[in-house]
Amino acid sequence: MVHAPWWLWALVIVGLLVVIAVDLWIVDRGEPREFSMRQAGIWVGFYVSLAVLFGIGLTVWAGPGTGGEFFAGYLTEYSLSVDNLFIFYVIMTRFGVPRIYQHKVLLVGIVLALVMRGVFIAVGSAALDRFGWLLYAFGAFLIYTAYTLLRDHNKDEEFNENILLRWARRVFPTTSDYVGSRVTVRVDGRRMVTPMLIVMIAIGTTDLLFALDSIPAIFGLTKAAFIVFSANAFALMGLRQLYFLLGGLLQRLVYISYGLAFILGFIGVKLILEALHENDVPWAPQIPIWVSLAVICVTMAVTTLASLVKARRDEKAVTPAAGSPAAGSQAEAPQG
Repeated sequence: MVHAPWWLWALVIVGLLVVIAVDLWIVDRGEPREFSMRQAGIWVGFYVSLAVLFGIGLTVWAGPGTGGEFFAGYLTEYSLSVDNLFIFYVIMTRFGVPRIYQHKVLLVGIVLALVMRGVFIAVGSAALDRFGWLLYAFGAFLIYTAYTLLRDHNKDEEFNENILLRWARRVFPTTSDYVGSRVTVRVDGRRMVTPMLIVMIAIGTTDLLFALDSIPAIFGLTKAAFIVFSANAFALMGLRQLYFLLGGLLQRLVYISYGLAFILGFIGVKLILEALHENDVPWAPQIPIWVSLAVICVTMAVTTLASLVKARRDEKAVTPAAGSPAAGSQAEAPQG
């Protein structure tokens, strides 16, 4: 376990704040506009490159074990974030957010989630140091989460408003329509909030709920709070650009939940075995971090490839081949 000095914490936090500021200045300055695929691709590549460089730096500084823990945690959080994008898409659709404002909503929500996760990580790290039995609880919870992912695989994604969101709707007077990108506006002398604020609360609080899965998962890979925080931060930072880059591809990743279920179940079992090993149970092995990293990489690669292959086959099955009877009947239909 790596114990990061205070200056390294400060360097990472300041660096993240600088990146957020640059992101805001470059992307959100001027008139609101849609996020292009090229722009999203450049930013996703930038954030992934930052994470890779950071992981290499950790490896050089603290050894391959620490670097492996970061990369395993980052890939796990990033994979879970892709699944979270399905819900973000549902929220955007539910609230009818204009596309030109969606990147601003995602940025504010992700920054809020980053702050709240930082608090959650600090509490979780302190609790694990004091109560070793929490490893069993985290492991059991991850195994149950894996089961729910498999159970709900074929169900339609839906968004259920949480307590905070219902409270905000009840307390704050809200305009019926969006007013540009503004979150508050004065109407007839009365200060009101716009749906923009409500959807930002929805994104931020929903991502915090996702932390109930992701934080225990990464604690199953490392107990170092610094690695847990940095892996979460890097995974979250490029999330809004990934949202626009994937676009319609989200609907094609049909097997992603199977992959995530397997990863969460694997980490849950790993946590329980580790707890047993720490309690001197002779048959309980310690699973090395390189095995965890390999399992995560292979699982996500296989499920992503299988999803794309299935999507392509489904498209071919729906689209009649040129010259086929179905294609001919479709072509003749307008003449009738």
